[in-house]
Amino acid sequence: MLGRVLEEIEVNVLASQAWELYRTLQLAKFIGEELPNVIEKIDVIQGDGGVGTILNIIFPPGTPGFSSYKEKFTKVDDKKRVKETEVVEGGYLDFGFSLFRVRLEIIEKGEESCITGSTIEYEVKEDAAAATNANASSMVSIQPLVMIMEAASNYLMNLKNNKNKM
Repeated sequence: MLGRVLEEIEVNVLASQAWELYRTLQLAKFIGEELPNVIEKIDVIQGDGGVGTILNIIFPPGTPGFSSYKEKFTKVDDKKRVKETEVVEGGYLDFGFSLFRVRLEIIEKGEESCITGSTIEYEVKEDAAAATNANASSMVSIQPLVMIMEAASNYLMNLKNNKNKM
């Protein structure tokens, strides 16, 4: 069973400024500090933010589903402003998913605006879906990524506004 969900948000900053935040480990640090109700902690297991970087994502106690998983950066394309991660241990994989990929994308819209997009692509093993009698797509929610994009948008706008005041 294959699935895909996506969401986009317009941000009134240069695409290059948004990409500066999204492409690096600064995004992980930002999420850990600004959204503890979504993600309690992000530990860098290996890497410097490029392809091959592995993060351990830890969720707050009481979060439905699972407490953590490890994800690996599989693509960081500075030209297209696309970053992809895949769950490599725990989390969705423990529930019968064979693939759980998140794509973050920054699309230039105009001189002073861009679109931040998040896409989740997933695949569930047929035998796992049948065995649990569960609808795997009900486990997949774009909402945490929307919250991250909104918080990142506010952060970027504050940076822009503070820079303009100087």
